[in-house]
Amino acid sequence: MRKNIVAGNWKMNNDLAQTEALITDLKRQSKTSDAEVMIAPTFTNLWQAYQTLKDNDIEVIAQNMHFADNGAYTGEISASMLNSIGVKTVILGHSERRAYFNETDELLAKKVDAALANDLRVIFCFGEELADRKAGNEEAVVEGQIKNALFHLDADAFKSIVLAYEPVWAIGTGETASPEQAQDMHAFIRKTLENKYGNDVADSVSILYGGSVKPANAKEIFGKPDVDGGLIGGASLKAEDFYAIVNAF
Repeated sequence: MRKNIVAGNWKMNNDLAQTEALITDLKRQSKTSDAEVMIAPTFTNLWQAYQTLKDNDIEVIAQNMHFADNGAYTGEISASMLNSIGVKTVILGHSERRAYFNETDELLAKKVDAALANDLRVIFCFGEELADRKAGNEEAVVEGQIKNALFHLDADAFKSIVLAYEPVWAIGTGETASPEQAQDMHAFIRKTLENKYGNDVADSVSILYGGSVKPANAKEIFGKPDVDGGLIGGASLKAEDFYAIVNAF
């Protein structure tokens, strides 16, 4: 049975003191949940966050990593480095990494391989832009992103992969995505997996929704049959809001 997951992506927010304060607030809000709960602080605060939460059910995860294990890659972090501080899950392919840092499907395939080789779980992000949606190309774009970066893997690898659909056109554009649109795309994604790997794999992979989930809409979105949780941005920076989303399950 696939897992429900709520992962908070803190992006480039919170210095060390702010990170510690938010974690303290999260621990106060934390209680038994039907979802796995994760937070992704900045690289500089991963170790402190991990140490603070290592006896808690909240998992500390990374926002990104490089495909090489070491070498002349100034400013980069490797999978083995994440492993060395206890981090076991990494977000790859986020829409902001694709847009601002020109990450391609081919590069992401290499990152996925490196993560899996180091026994990291991957939250793999993908999604279409507004122009793609308006042109009716959303399914082709999403299918291409998944196939190009993941379909070289064998079926067993998907035990360590979580998918996260980001409708980029509905994030900060003034456009809105309905829960029905989220469900339609998640069902398409699951069918794409089924066509390649069969029903057992397709039904076991958690697919998260990354389209501006908030306390007000989380319950309706998470109630859709193919939506298994959320990758949460801004709402994860307030403990009360984040746990309102977690408790939507």
